[in-house]
Amino acid sequence: QVQLVESGGGLVQAGGSLRLSCAASRSIFRSNTMGWYRQAPGNQRELVATITSGGSTNYADSVKGRFTIFRDNARNTVYLQMDSLKPEDTGVYYCAAGRSIRPNVYWGQGTQVTVSS
Repeated sequence: QVQLVESGGGLVQAGGSLRLSCAASRSIFRSNTMGWYRQAPGNQRELVATITSGGSTNYADSVKGRFTIFRDNARNTVYLQMDSLKPEDTGVYYCAAGRSIRPNVYWGQGTQVTVSS
């Protein structure tokens, strides 16, 4: 049973923007912190941004000022708006949900983001 479904990845030039979406089941969305991770080839998965059920956000230093995480409670969807993209932002982006500050109980299938120089 798929409970987190991501969309919105793709290929973009450096300096461009993408918006990722993650649709969740209502039960997961309403009571969990939602987060986005990314994994580049050969690298460990890293936490990019999180948003609590109350709307508090946190970001990795590498994306502060460029990425914005927000949630639409009516649609049970969390978004990651990515601006001023850099080639080092390339990777597979995963949506996750859980109760901790590093949500890791539920996972999406991942969506590829490629930033060309």
